[in-house]
Amino acid sequence: MEHEETGCHPSQEGPILCINNCGFFGSQANMNMCSKCYKDLILKQEQAKFAASSIENIVNRSTSENEKESAVAHTANVQNDLMQVKAISVPASNSSTSSEASKPKAKDGPSRCNSCNKRVGLTGFKCRCGNLFCGSHRYSDKHNCPFDYRSAGQDAIAKANPVVKAEKLDKI
Repeated sequence: MEHEETGCHPSQEGPILCINNCGFFGSQANMNMCSKCYKDLILKQEQAKFAASSIENIVNRSTSENEKESAVAHTANVQNDLMQVKAISVPASNSSTSSEASKPKAKDGPSRCNSCNKRVGLTGFKCRCGNLFCGSHRYSDKHNCPFDYRSAGQDAIAKANPVVKAEKLDKI
């Protein structure tokens, strides 16, 4: 009686396991598959359709420039869909680290002092001129630093201490 009023119908067997035997629970909306297996199935179907259409184009040998452009665009769309599905399947906590890891860093080699070319690693000192120096060349007088400390200091003092002027008073 309560189920008829709310519109809820209890399932006959309870939770349904995924038909791929992956150990997760499936749903009837996903053809009794878990969400991951269902996404994999959809990707395989799209790839099969694309492969069939590309094979058909190769067999017919009647590809024009427009068809090539559409095939390239379709390939890009399929690749974008693959990337979206991979991003969805990765948990949110790992998605930021995986995006950082996927971008390769440009490796410049070991860090070296700009004066003596000595390896400094993590102990290098970054100067205001933008160069990296070892412990013995870290001071500006030791490496002939082109940075103008005097004008930088004057600018910092000018910003920290604005000019304060009082209004003129009228004489009575």
